[in-house]
Formats: sequence, structure tokens, C-alpha cells
Amino acid sequence: MSGLFGATSTTDEVLAGVDLKGKRVLVTGVSAGLGVETARVLAAHGAQVVGTARDLAKTRAATEVVRTDATNGGSLDIVELDLASLASVRACADALIADGRPFDVVIANAGVMAAPFGRTADGFETQFGTNHFGHFVLVNRIAPLVKSGGRVVIVASSGHRMAPFSLDDLNFESKTYEPWAAYAQSKTANILFAVELDRRLRERGIRATALHPGGIQTELDRHLDPGMIEGILAQINAALAAEGKPPFQRKTIPQGAATSVWAGFVAPADAVGGRYCENCHISEVTDAEVSPISEGVRSYALDPETARALWAKSEDMVGERF
Repeated sequence: MSGLFGATSTTDEVLAGVDLKGKRVLVTGVSAGLGVETARVLAAHGAQVVGTARDLAKTRAATEVVRTDATNGGSLDIVELDLASLASVRACADALIADGRPFDVVIANAGVMAAPFGRTADGFETQFGTNHFGHFVLVNRIAPLVKSGGRVVIVASSGHRMAPFSLDDLNFESKTYEPWAAYAQSKTANILFAVELDRRLRERGIRATALHPGGIQTELDRHLDPGMIEGILAQINAALAAEGKPPFQRKTIPQGAATSVWAGFVAPADAVGGRYCENCHISEVTDAEVSPISEGVRSYALDPETARALWAKSEDMVGERF
């Protein structure tokens, strides 16, 4: 099946002919961009979607298209979740557990990118606290709700290749803060989380995978000024030219969300479990220096020992054992 799709495939193409009636899916970050499109295509194929968001009023307006396109029993419920507050994460998880209805797939889609230095409500560096710790606690707390045969899909990024990963000083308490290095650290953590989560849940018949959605213009860019974006694109295109490749073309939002639904519903579970995906296929491991948008996952992001160490470190930092 993976050979049928690629970088330009859209969500509608990936799910063509797929009936999701009766499936229940949790998608974080449905207030804009990839989250809205993911929820839309799932509900359009009959899935009951539970979407999370911090700003409920904004999200209700943004997701009107989801309700409009819903067919075959598809629906959308919105629940409040601020991933930058573990109190909010735990309250959301407790409410879902109390509700008791299981999930077939969980898609951890929400995140922030290249944010100025800041701290979450719990004192964590903003990007690591939001992108990793928030999802780490949420997914682990609701893991009992995921059905056997289910999947957890974690949206990471090729940005994991921007800086090496280290478990030292995750909160930038002693080293100098650099937004892209912090982003890279959080996205590597997303992949490592999927590796260890897959190891822990596979005996229950649940598989976890991480992915890069591609380069898309969404609200994720909100911390970048236009001049910075143009500079980044110029560097990318220079690197591509050196590799003999054509200039970079951003994906549309339906193309960007395609790998999430492919990994969650179309790809063979055993193929994607514990792996990193992009462009609707499994990515190759490469430690070569390539352009930021070339395919490939760094070996350190899939290292099982590092994944186990990150899990233990994360438990210590959030004060909870899973």
C-alpha cells in the first residue's frame, strides 16, 4: 500500500474508499491547519473524532468545515486541553477516562515551533514542555482507552535533524537558548517517545509511530517573521541545488496531513510500529548531512536505549510513573 502514495498525496486520496464508520479517534490541536484537516477527513469518512484545543471559541469556528463534511455517522466533539499545563493535561485525560469510550487511534498533532524562550505552567522550556511532556502525560494516561489493534501517531518533524539530542539540560537552565535547537530537541523526543511507547504497548496489539508531515505554511510559523522564513527557504534551496535537486515546494495542508492518516489507518501496523514516516512511507535512516527538507531520520532518534532513558527522565520530570 505504501507505494501507492507519496509527497503530493492528499488526505482524501489516502483515505479513498476507506470506511471509518464506528472508529473513534483523538486528535490534538484541532484549532487550525493540520489538526482541522485531519479531523475533517476522518469525520468525512465516518469517524467519531474527539479534538482537543486550548481556545474553544476559536476552535468551534475553525472546525465548522469538519461538521459540514461529516458523513456516514462522522462527528466532532471538542475538549479543552492546554499542553503547556500538566494540570490541564491531567484534567483532560481524567475526563476522557471517566467517559470510558475507547479510541481506535490517537493522533498527537499539536505543537509549537521556534518559540521565544519561555516556560510552561510547570516550569519546563516551552517547546519541550508542550511538544513532548504534554503529549507524554496525555497519551500515557489515556493508554488504557486505546483498543487492541489501535495506533498512536505522533507528529514529529524533519527538524529533529537540526541539532543533536542530549538528555542534559532539557530546560536550558545552563546552556544558551536557541529556538531551533530547542525545537529540534522536542521533535527528537517525539520520535523517541514513539519508539519506547511502541515497545511497551505492542503486547496489547497497539503500535506507535512518529512522522514528519512536510513543509507546510500553517500557524506553526507564527513565531517566524517573513524575512526569517525567506532566509530559511534560500538556505534550503541552496542545499537542494548542491544536491542537484529542484527548488523546495511547500505542501498544501491536505498533503501535509496525509501522512498522519496514512500511518493511522492505511499503512500496515507492523511496518510503521516504532518507525518514522514521511511522504506516506517509512523513512530511511541517514546520518549524512543533507538539506533540511531531504528525506531521512537520524539514527539517534530511533535509538532504543536513548528512548528508554528519555522515558525515565520524563517520568522524573513530570513526577508520574507509567
